[in-house]
Amino acid sequence: MPFIDTPIVGLKIFEPKLFEDERGYFYESYNEKLFKENGIDVHFTQDNESKSSKGVLRGLHYQLAPYSQSKLVRALQGEVQDVVVDMRKKSPTYGKSFSIILSSENHKQLFVPRGFAHGFYVLSETTTILYKIDNDYSRESESGVMYNDPTLNIEWAIKDDLLILSEKDKMLSSFAEAKNNFE
Repeated sequence: MPFIDTPIVGLKIFEPKLFEDERGYFYESYNEKLFKENGIDVHFTQDNESKSSKGVLRGLHYQLAPYSQSKLVRALQGEVQDVVVDMRKKSPTYGKSFSIILSSENHKQLFVPRGFAHGFYVLSETTTILYKIDNDYSRESESGVMYNDPTLNIEWAIKDDLLILSEKDKMLSSFAEAKNNFE
């Protein structure tokens, strides 16, 4: 089965079947029917791509409802530590984080349902990330949590103190103070 449940309800790892030979490889990175058969009934409306240098940390970001977004995240090139935090107040894993290495070598993808903060830290010289989303972007609905909030206790793979944050990400709220309208 290409889907692996995580300890957080709704958060799934997708490991596509790879067909390799001397020419290279082929795999289906997304198949709506297969995803639905595995409990992921989402209609993706947009693909986003970002390229980042080693040491860049983006996140932890999310959009408030009704503009919250489900995401299917993968690394097209390079390697990242991908991290999510459950922001759903009624969830038994509220405030818990999950981390996975996504790379162009392992081809793993992470399905992130609505109600999660998401971010990643770049481990390779450069990384290109592709993520499918199921809802429109709304600047007014942007929110986020500090990557290093001590209550979240996230074990980031930051090496040699190499950390590059945007000015916006330096100003994100603590988990306790973050705007949150997820049930």
